[in-house]
Amino acid sequence: MPDTTALTKSTDASAAAAQTPTTADSGPMPGKPRSLWSDAWHDLRRNPLFLVSMVLILVLTVMAIFPGLFTSASPRDANLAEHYLQKPNWGHFFAPDWLGYDVQGRSIYARLIYGARASIMVGVIVTIAVTITGLVIGMLAGYFGGWIDTILSRITDVFFGVPFIVGAMVILTTFEERSVWVVILSLSFLGWTSIARVARGSVITIKQADYVVAAKALGASTTRIMTRHILPNAIAPVIVVATIALGGYIAAEATLSFLGIGLAEPTVSWGIDVSAAKDQLRNVPTVLIIPSVMVSITVLSFLMFGDAVRNALDPKMR
Repeated sequence: MPDTTALTKSTDASAAAAQTPTTADSGPMPGKPRSLWSDAWHDLRRNPLFLVSMVLILVLTVMAIFPGLFTSASPRDANLAEHYLQKPNWGHFFAPDWLGYDVQGRSIYARLIYGARASIMVGVIVTIAVTITGLVIGMLAGYFGGWIDTILSRITDVFFGVPFIVGAMVILTTFEERSVWVVILSLSFLGWTSIARVARGSVITIKQADYVVAAKALGASTTRIMTRHILPNAIAPVIVVATIALGGYIAAEATLSFLGIGLAEPTVSWGIDVSAAKDQLRNVPTVLIIPSVMVSITVLSFLMFGDAVRNALDPKMR
């Protein structure tokens, strides 16, 4: 007589196995699909470009906030008699004379460390200001349309038609004292147009989606629709543009300072140092090259970061 107990166990095991959902080639079916942001973060963590840029940005940020961790020398201490255009002492790593001294006998290394504060501060604050301004104007124009869109779009076109550097030069020449906040104000006043256009295009596309139409039909207020439904779905391309533009604002600050109409002494800035050393390229090239390389590294770091974010958030780049 057959063992009915063993037969019953075998049948139950076969039924349980048949009820387990599987894919054709990789075992159990995947769980809940990732959102846009979680999917983007999943890609960013595996992007070497993002990791390298994040390390560089982290070092530059710490340098800007806590310069005393990198050097004990003052960037304004000048000894013209002893240190005028003294060449670098490559054996004294991180010492005041490691990178030499400038035309006023000040430590280039100390000014390199303290100069990060002005550049990072200008880049980050200008980016935040233009992102908020452009996002608000673009959302209003794209959502309401009609005469509101016409007026805001024409205002955007007027500002967009002004050359960025030339317009900043005109604004800065009206101020007697050009501090960091004056430079931030001038760049923020002109830099929001690209983000406004991107935000407007995104809102025009999203407001026609079914979930927005359903929210309107259910009687949701305009504020709720814009903040809960449109903004979260329209902000991704705005973030991409803002992260890429951040490096451009740092380069713009250095350019204006180099031309002599941006930041001015006693503010410590890489652009000021490049401007002061431009006549010494043949005599002591390191005085000009070192701060120029620092500007390039900083701008490149933020551009790489923005490029990595674009690749992660833009479906067309996948």
